[in-house]
Amino acid sequence: IKGFPCILYPGGRQEWHQDYGYWYNNTLLTPEALSVFVPLDPCTKENGCLQVIAKSHKCGRIRHLLAGGQMCADIARVNDIQQDRRFEHLYVTMEPGDALFFHSNVLHASDANVSPQIRRALILAYNHRDNSAPSPEKSGHHPTYTPINKVKDSAILDCTNVSDFTGKDFLDPKNDKTVKASK
Repeated sequence: IKGFPCILYPGGRQEWHQDYGYWYNNTLLTPEALSVFVPLDPCTKENGCLQVIAKSHKCGRIRHLLAGGQMCADIARVNDIQQDRRFEHLYVTMEPGDALFFHSNVLHASDANVSPQIRRALILAYNHRDNSAPSPEKSGHHPTYTPINKVKDSAILDCTNVSDFTGKDFLDPKNDKTVKASK
């Protein structure tokens, strides 16, 4: 499991992409992974709710290109898929605490946030345990498989260490081949 925040500031947008389009370049060998999008704020068309192309995972991995600091799916291929009636373009409006589970090859995007509010969400990425990088040296920002240890329901409330991140693994734009850090 890898969790990370998704914050869409007013004016911000996310181009069409597949999560495996990123992960393919960061040593995941197969698309045996999924994401869970959990909004912390209401997701509306005005604030750039998630959009998906239903069943687009059946198209396989689409070539991704770096554009504007983002890895984006080849827009010509995305347009071809959108023209095919088998694939429906959906706006996924959601309330805080809802969850959308989707395959790592599902095409998804967010339009510009034209509201004055930020839109926050948590994205959890799950990878099949046999889909780890071939070696720790090639793991990029995807750690090799580590079993999940179940904890008590109260573990988050009981936690007193909220500022020491020693030994924690976070995305580093200097090492990630799928993002470009900008000032």
